[in-house]
Amino acid sequence: MNKEERITMLREAPIPQLLLKMGLPTMIGMLVTGFYNLIDAYFVGGLGTSQMGAISIAFPLGQAIVGIAVMFGGGAAAYISRLLGERKNEDASHVASTALYSSLIIGTVVIILLECFLDKVLWGLGATETIFLYAKQYAIIYVASSIFNIFNVTMNNIASSEGAVKVSMTAMLLGAGLNVIFAPTFIFGLHMGIIGAGMATAVAQIVTSIMYLFYILKKKSIFSFSLKEIRLEGTIFKEIFKVGIGILVFQLSTSVAISLTNMAAQPYGDSVIAAMGIVIRVISMGIYAVFGFVKGFQPVAGYNYGAGQYDRLQSATKIAVKWTTIFCVLMTLLMILFPQPVVSLFTTNDASVIKIGSFALRINIITFIFYGIEAIYCMLFMALGKPLGGWVLCAGRQAVFFIPIILMLPKFMGLNGVIAAQPIADIITIIIMGILAIKLNGEIKNSANIHVGEAKLETTEINQYK
Repeated sequence: MNKEERITMLREAPIPQLLLKMGLPTMIGMLVTGFYNLIDAYFVGGLGTSQMGAISIAFPLGQAIVGIAVMFGGGAAAYISRLLGERKNEDASHVASTALYSSLIIGTVVIILLECFLDKVLWGLGATETIFLYAKQYAIIYVASSIFNIFNVTMNNIASSEGAVKVSMTAMLLGAGLNVIFAPTFIFGLHMGIIGAGMATAVAQIVTSIMYLFYILKKKSIFSFSLKEIRLEGTIFKEIFKVGIGILVFQLSTSVAISLTNMAAQPYGDSVIAAMGIVIRVISMGIYAVFGFVKGFQPVAGYNYGAGQYDRLQSATKIAVKWTTIFCVLMTLLMILFPQPVVSLFTTNDASVIKIGSFALRINIITFIFYGIEAIYCMLFMALGKPLGGWVLCAGRQAVFFIPIILMLPKFMGLNGVIAAQPIADIITIIIMGILAIKLNGEIKNSANIHVGEAKLETTEINQYK
């Protein structure tokens, strides 16, 4: 599909067909990202409980670093989609280049700082004496290689915003396939242990970056990504940050939430840290799937809103909510019915990890039923350039509500407080989401009525002139 066909598709294709074309590839791409994490957990779990705990400790570091990419990439994607809808392609190209290079520069600075203070960071994230050495061996490679992930995630968002979703899917599928091969080879075949897990992830990320470079150099994108296209203008950064900061807060709050969970689990030993790490990674797969589909929904919403096609926007929202909710219900039922076999995949028959992890998975998955609706409206606010509602939904779940709960609840409920903190935060977020969704739907409906009224008035004036 060439550049013009992608834009025509966003403007004219039937909504169900359009959401499938846009949503499925991005969903598969995000699942691949989650698959990276599960591959590490699966093979590292074969090394022991402390090693499994080590990657749980290091995991939020990668999430925090990628936050830079989702801030610039996600913020730019929302703005780019609206600009393309308004047929301002040249402005969109400036935004794309500015976002990409900004994310790489800032990401490099953050990675260097983290590497310089890595020991203190790992202790602060809840590492125990038995976990620390493994966590450091893994994190040194994991953090350094994240610069490639910053490039990949930023490009993923920008490519999706112009309708090139298959490019992102292909790049990440190749990276994941190589990770499946390299992880067991490095960890067990070359006897590199947990260092091998970090190396396998790094190689996979590099290959994904190479794929995106080919996409740029072969000029398959609407944008050139030239240094000459960079514009250090307040308007561009204002629009990027208006949406991107909300996404960054969500990403950082996710990282903080995982870290606080590890710290709250620390007094109960390595088994609990490992068990909660498994639960987080398993549920993250569902979150990645939904969020991937929602990323495909974002350019559809942004483009049609920018083009004033409100009927298509309303139709896309209804269908996206329906499809994501069906997925969330099915995954919830699956995890409730079979938690033990799922948790057992990531441990060397550690009975404590299996018991705690199975119980925690059942409790934490219950509220996932509503995650599809929450994610759709979070992205809808962002895509329409209405960041306040998006900030509340994105940050509320794992920052505003979760942080005080995880800090207080374990003091009264012990380990059960650690396990129940996220579901309680989810319930509060769901209630807020319902209120905001009703308000936003009303605003879209009013805009649609005004647009129809203006169209009728224009037609009447033309007829009178004739």
